[in-house]
Order: sequence, then C-alpha cells, then structure tokens
Amino acid sequence: MYIGGEWVAGADAFVVRNKFSGETIAEAAAADEDQTRDAVAAARRAFEEGPLPPYRRYEVLSEAKRLIAARRDEIVATMVAETGFTVADCAGDVDRCMQTLEVSAEEAKRITGEIVPIDGAPGQEGRLAFTLRVPLGVVCAITPFNSPLNTVAHKVAPALAAGNTVVLKPATYTPLSAAKLCEALTDAGLPAGHLNLINGSGAKVGQWLLENKDVRYYTFTGSTEVGEAIQQGAGLRRTQLELGNISATIVCADADLDDAVRKCTSTAFRKAGQVCTSLQRLYIERPVYDRVADALAQAAGGLKVGDPRDPDVDIGPMIDVAEAARATRWVDEAVAGGARIAVGGERNGALIQPTVLADVTPDMRVVTEEIFAPTVSLIPVDGLDDAISAVNATPYGLSCGIFTSNLEVALTAARRIEVGTFNINQTSSARVDLMPYGGVKASGFGREGPRYAIRDLTEERLVTITVG
Repeated sequence: MYIGGEWVAGADAFVVRNKFSGETIAEAAAADEDQTRDAVAAARRAFEEGPLPPYRRYEVLSEAKRLIAARRDEIVATMVAETGFTVADCAGDVDRCMQTLEVSAEEAKRITGEIVPIDGAPGQEGRLAFTLRVPLGVVCAITPFNSPLNTVAHKVAPALAAGNTVVLKPATYTPLSAAKLCEALTDAGLPAGHLNLINGSGAKVGQWLLENKDVRYYTFTGSTEVGEAIQQGAGLRRTQLELGNISATIVCADADLDDAVRKCTSTAFRKAGQVCTSLQRLYIERPVYDRVADALAQAAGGLKVGDPRDPDVDIGPMIDVAEAARATRWVDEAVAGGARIAVGGERNGALIQPTVLADVTPDMRVVTEEIFAPTVSLIPVDGLDDAISAVNATPYGLSCGIFTSNLEVALTAARRIEVGTFNINQTSSARVDLMPYGGVKASGFGREGPRYAIRDLTEERLVTITVG
C-alpha cells in the first residue's frame, strides 16, 4: 500500500488471482484500522500544508498521462490478468485513462469563480463581490473491479486537479491496476500524502473510512445497497454515488437496424456484460422484432469466448465462478418461466457464452434486477409510449439509448425517460470521458467527467470588498 509517500506492508494480505486460469498472480497488502487512520491522517496533513498551485497540478497530471502511455503494454497485461477482460477491452481502459488524466490536467488550470453584482443592491455602492472555488480537503475514493484504471482515474484525477488530497480504496478483485496509477502519479512528482492507496474489504476498510470524520467527500461506484449505507454514514458530508442500473435501449421500426444490432452486440457483451451501462433490456418495436432478434442472435453466436490473452477472443471470464453461476441460475429461471434462449446460455466455470433471451416477460429477474453478465433480454413493444413506460418501470436511471430516424420521437424519449444520460442512435453504454456522467433515482447522483466532478469537489466561497 502507499501511505504518506511510502510503500508499506499491510497488517494482513490477500491473494489476487488470474480470472481465467485461477493462478495466483500477486499478494496484496490489506490495511487494518490503524493503517486506514494513518492514510487519512497523511492526506489531511498534506492538505493542511497547502494545495498544490493549479499549474503544478496540471504538470503532475500531464506527466502521469505520459508515464501511463509509456507503460501501456505492462498495464494492459496486468489488467487482463486481474480482470479477465480481453486485451482490446483493457487497452481501451488504459487509453481512456490517459484521456481522463489529460482533461483533468487542463481543467486544473481553469477553475473559476464569478463576479457577483453586489452593487446592484440598495446601499451597496462601492462594494465588490466575487466567488472563489476552493478545495474541500480529504477525498475518499472507493472504486469497482470493472474499470480498474479509468474509473479510478475519474475519481482521483479530478480530486487532485481541484486541489484536494485522496485516500483510494480499489476493489479487492483488482488492486494492481490502481497501484499502477498510483506509481505513475508518484513518479510524476505528486508530493507525499496527496494520494494514499490502501486495500481491504468494504465491510472493514470501507467502513473505517466512512467513520473517519476527517474525510470531507466520498466518491463511490458500486451497488445501490452499499451506496445507501455510504450516504447514511456520510451525513452532511458530500458524496458522489454511481450505483446500480438495469440498462435499456429502444429500437424503433424506422431505425438503421444494421447499425443498431452492431452497437447493441458490443454493448451487451463487452467485459462479459459487467459494466453498469451494459445493455440488459432491449425493447424492440414489433414490426422489426423478429429481424432484430435473429440478427442479434447471429452476431452473438459469432463471438469467441475464452482466454482473454488471445487477441481473437471477444469475451473472457466473469469476475469469478460464483457470479457466473448466479447469472446462469437467473437465465434458467427465465427459461422455466417461458423465456427462450435464442443463442448461448452455456457456462464453463466463469466463462458464459453470450446469451440472447427472447419472449421475456416484465416480471422476470433477468429484467427486474441487474444481471451483470453477458446476457441481453429482448422485449417487443407496441410503440414509443409502451417503451418509455417499460424503461421507467425500474427504480434505476443511469443511462438509456434509442435508435430511430425520427427526431421528434428521439427528443420526446429524451425528455420523458428518467436517466442521467440519454443517447440517440447509440446504446446505453456510449460514453466519452469529458462528458458529465451519472445517474438519477436509485442509480445515484453527482457527476463524473473532470469538469463536472471538479465543480462538486470544490466549495464556492463568496468574497466581498468594501472600499472608501
């Protein structure tokens, strides 16, 4: 772990395994309560010594991007082993991490307040007023396994760009990629204490971090259940929570169906479906339902499942065998209830063949809960109103997509569907790293995307000047 500028052993340790072979690839240090407290204290001391000047933040983040680029092959290999994601998926995560660092570096130089026209109030002649945006202090970042570098960068880089200090706890499934980012930032010149890396379970280390009142801000990606606990424990302290979802996309009869099928195939199955915005529910207008279903099944059937180190493999294993077994049980439940497997459904350990389910009904668990697996359920709808009602029927609201050539239809859906991101002629999973990203309802609140995160990671302070 990395605490106060020093790499340290943990009070305990845990094994990190290759998700395809099961072999041990590393032993990671785990923090006890004292080390967790030490990490927060180191971050607080560094903040109290004074934030880095904005241009220095820019230099450090820019250099970290350069170092990640130079170490790209090494990081990709590490990520493939600890996640089970394909080389292409992991290379994409590294490339996006570099974008996140670059945009965060640029945003560090343009954090601005505004002039307040205070002299427009009676009797305030001669007074000036303006706002400053000032950093909050210690930020706690708790990150998931499914984007172990770029999501970490989305939490760490904007926090540093805003002038805060950070305590990072990555997922225990994937701590190695986070350590690579920590190394890059340290080698780029980030002073001791500004970034601290500790490992351990959410139940222990996560809870100790939540109870530590020196933490001023929590940023978390994970389940809605854990997000609710963090929000309750944080009290009046700020949070940014990116939580569960059951992502949906709508295909209208007038859409470019070839384009829709191609994009839906990628969105449903990349990273073995283990992405918050992975396409899980596909609502298709009845006139084109059979055509889309057949084309999607054919595309999914052509995907290769296996060793993620093989460049020809499209889908690697799920994060562990237990999760793969759970997902298979949900599919079996749906089939027992009348759903039909159009393609896939087979499991070998943690490997699941990409699965397309047809004849799914709205009460089946494959569409009422987040499956987080390479499985997509197809549901026919009788028109836009039917589709909108179905999309909005869950407690969640992270993202949605629609395919249509009718602008009025697209904008009507954009206004009525309750999500944080709505993509027209893209799926639920179309995201770039400079845009605001986050959910509504049980999918959380707050926004990632460096510019938007920095706004939330700083406080607005009003300054007035009286002259004469």
